Amino acid sequence: MMRGIPCTMMRGGTSKGPFFRAADLPDDPAVRDRVLLALMGSPDMRQIDGMGGAHPLTSKVAVVGPSTRPDADVDYLFLQVVVSEPRVDTSQNCGNMLAGVGPFAIERGLAAAQSDVTRVRIHMVNTNSVAIASVQTPAKQVAYEGDARIDGVPGTAAPVVIDFLDIAGSSCGKLLPTGHSVDTVEGVRVTCIDNGMPVVVLRASDLGCTGAETPAALEANADVKARVEKIRLACGRLMNLGDVTRKTVPKMSLVAPPTSGGAISTRTFIPHRVHEAIGVFGAVSVATACLLPGSVAAATAKIDKARSRQLIDVEHPTGFFSVEMDVDPSSMPIRVTRSALLRTCRKLMSGEVYVPDVIWPKG
Repeated sequence: MMRGIPCTMMRGGTSKGPFFRAADLPDDPAVRDRVLLALMGSPDMRQIDGMGGAHPLTSKVAVVGPSTRPDADVDYLFLQVVVSEPRVDTSQNCGNMLAGVGPFAIERGLAAAQSDVTRVRIHMVNTNSVAIASVQTPAKQVAYEGDARIDGVPGTAAPVVIDFLDIAGSSCGKLLPTGHSVDTVEGVRVTCIDNGMPVVVLRASDLGCTGAETPAALEANADVKARVEKIRLACGRLMNLGDVTRKTVPKMSLVAPPTSGGAISTRTFIPHRVHEAIGVFGAVSVATACLLPGSVAAATAKIDKARSRQLIDVEHPTGFFSVEMDVDPSSMPIRVTRSALLRTCRKLMSGEVYVPDVIWPKG
């Protein structure tokens, strides 16, 4: 016997996966995780027996429900279903999947549509922080078609503008978890930063790289991968994350001077595969590091660091990611007063996904 579970498959930014109402999944996290592993097809490198796409960027799940906070409309729990292990990780946010939360909430009656544009306040449960997604809703219907374009996604779609409120230190407790703009870890100068995503920023050249390598080339370089992982494990403890051996944070971003007119070039380990682009919160943290005096990124970035409002183009393997930031440079460290960016999303299908009844018996 099989059990059908209502869901909507959506692309959010440069990621995709099933979106569920919280009420449609088990309350018990252990049972929920078994259900998600079964429906995504993990553990299996091809995820052939499930909905997963055999890559961390396409093995993601969003769970949306009524907000448990008075200052938000909905709760959003992000779940990373590990492809090769029987494990579901809740230690991070996903800002790409976040782009689909507002449209999903409106269509499922969890948020009321307004005329023209609907602002959905989203409580990001993983980090207990809030984002506001501005969704195009002409005639109070979600619009998916439009002229907005983001690198890493073919074609155009309706824009989803996302403002982040007070996300500094959302996972590590403070913007600079170590208290320093630069630390030396395993002989390499790094900047450990958390503005929505724990990220370790390090110069590509310090690992013998140019920063222009393809993701495939970096993944094939066993020496670089081993060195990056050794640094990551050491930084995890320094960043108040504990033993990160089985965690998907911190991300590791190798930076280099820009080559295409942006502010800085990146190659990001997420953490064991190399992102074909860069994650939303990863880009926000790198952009913040670019404005941080003395950081590894600031020494490399091509920007006017004296300006309090910045549009920072973070280059990645398939284009660039623009982050709009307002900061108070008089604070030490800098105080981020606003982070905003543009994403797009698309509804791919809506229906039921099936798992064996033995995993979640009908009660």
